[in-house]
Amino acid sequence: MAVRINPSILSADFANLERDLRAVASADFVHVDVMDQHFVPNLTLGLPVVRRLAEVSPLPLDVHLMIDDADDWAPRYAQAGAAGVTFHAEGTRAPVLLARRLRELGVRAGVAVRPATPVEPLLDLLDEFDMVLVMTVEPGFGGQGLIDGTLTKVRRVREAVTRAGTDTWIQVDGGVSRETIGRIARAGADVFVAGSAVYGAADPAAEIAALRALATPTIDA
Repeated sequence: MAVRINPSILSADFANLERDLRAVASADFVHVDVMDQHFVPNLTLGLPVVRRLAEVSPLPLDVHLMIDDADDWAPRYAQAGAAGVTFHAEGTRAPVLLARRLRELGVRAGVAVRPATPVEPLLDLLDEFDMVLVMTVEPGFGGQGLIDGTLTKVRRVREAVTRAGTDTWIQVDGGVSRETIGRIARAGADVFVAGSAVYGAADPAAEIAALRALATPTIDA
């Protein structure tokens, strides 16, 4: 499994987004959190900003929709230039149909679950998704501490992916840091969203390298 580090611009300087995108150019994707103040208690950015970010970003955009009515909105973000769009299982009426629509538009389709949402309904459908995102904090705000109990869900997803033989990525978002990334990788994740850990560091590029090194031996073992 390859390690992918996706810095979240939720922790970047919104007045200097292009500068902060370039500061993490050594990462794999840029994680873009879209929040509507309904699905989660925060409001971030929307289609016009994502479209412009796609034009200037040195990395592909990993767009995470924490919004209601993802069935309607997710394809619009695909068309705005995202490389991957992840929607919440709790925010869609028809997750498989939505994932298929996103793939038809040429982007990776991801499905996310909150910490208290079971992953079992998704485990027989893994071939329909390019990525499963296990939220390891309550979605809405950056800088939270890892909820350790969510790693059990990561393990269940990894076991199911191994059994199914699919190339489904497993992403973790929330509380990723030098102190936690080894445990998260051992649980089976291979895509790590790090916001405050990267953008709070004096040298974001060095922090990305450190996180990648801490996760890689664990995954390769």
